[in-house]
Amino acid sequence: MNEFFTWTTLATYAGATAAVGLITQLFKGVGFIDRMPTRIFSYIVSLVVLLAATFFTGGLTLESGVLCVVNAVVVSLASNGAFDAVTAKKSK
Repeated sequence: MNEFFTWTTLATYAGATAAVGLITQLFKGVGFIDRMPTRIFSYIVSLVVLLAATFFTGGLTLESGVLCVVNAVVVSLASNGAFDAVTAKKSK
């Protein structure tokens, strides 16, 4: 593996979840994003990542775009759940 992420990797559940978790944590305390609920920001990041990955892999159609809206919920919740699991483990 020569790259950390590829567009094909980002189009997968695991790749999108990892990227969303990292991007969300990176921008969590920045300006107006800090005033936004983290779950909403995480969903927006999920949607952007999935739409971009679908576009750059050549599969963006109206149907796949609508599926990205739904899949972004799953990716966002998985990313938030992974972060909650890691932080809950540390605090015990």
